[in-house]
Amino acid sequence: MDYSDLIDPAMWQFIRATTRHYPAVELSIAEQRRAYDAMCQTFNAGRPDHIKVVNSRTGAVGLRHYSVGGGSATIVYFHGGGFVLGGLDSHDDVCAEICAGTGYDVIAVDYRLAPENRHPAMYNDAMIATRHVFNMSRQPVLLCGDSAGGNLAAAVTHTLRGAVTQITGQLLIYPALGGDPNTGSYLRHADAPMLSRDDVMFYEKVRVLCKPPTGDPTYAPLMDLDFSGLPSTIVVTAEFDPLSDDGQNYCRHIADAGGRSRWINEQGLVHGYLRARHSVPLAKQSFARIISALYNLGRGVWPADE
Repeated sequence: MDYSDLIDPAMWQFIRATTRHYPAVELSIAEQRRAYDAMCQTFNAGRPDHIKVVNSRTGAVGLRHYSVGGGSATIVYFHGGGFVLGGLDSHDDVCAEICAGTGYDVIAVDYRLAPENRHPAMYNDAMIATRHVFNMSRQPVLLCGDSAGGNLAAAVTHTLRGAVTQITGQLLIYPALGGDPNTGSYLRHADAPMLSRDDVMFYEKVRVLCKPPTGDPTYAPLMDLDFSGLPSTIVVTAEFDPLSDDGQNYCRHIADAGGRSRWINEQGLVHGYLRARHSVPLAKQSFARIISALYNLGRGVWPADE
């Protein structure tokens, strides 16, 4: 697909700036991490002044707690990066702005990365962190993440449904949920800027030591056979992203099982657009919708009920 005229000039400027810093998977893992960290710093918008931040650990899992004081809900946030890249610093400004925009506490999770740690290490860390949040507070809890982090948020939600009543919702941002890479958006946007189908397949190979597991929703939530009993779910995807159908299909499965779900496919945007929220109007508008949706989920308000 030729994206030249489909993506607006502001987004193209962001794409070119990103690829200058991060030329993707042809680098070694160590080089990718250095390039990714440098790219994240380039786009880092800083924290709002009134945000209080505390680093801590639960066992071996690093956490970063953002607060404005008196938050009535807690958001557990899992960063993206293909299960290979990123950490507490890569999404620091995003988490701080979510905290400021919603007024809720945000707990960012520094889960282990591949290839040093293979699946299910990341999922295990996500579970440890989420259970720790439950032990800390009786407030409503929302699970949120982007890309690989969206996968972890959904995997934890599937595991804990029915056992934990504190989870009032999940919001997944362009998540990788384990859809069929030989169909739909994986083929339609196989060569999309920012994330290609080949990139998706590369990171999947790094995540596991051998053949990817089958029938394991802790690895790929779309592999689950039961989508009932899940909390209110909003999935936000980018139009020009091989992962966009993952979000659509996930929401459809939840709705078919009698749950509440909403799929928002952001037109004109690409994977990773959160970093463009201060420079690209379409990304800014989407981030505002994400903040509003999180705020409402934390209050137990479904968007259609407003």
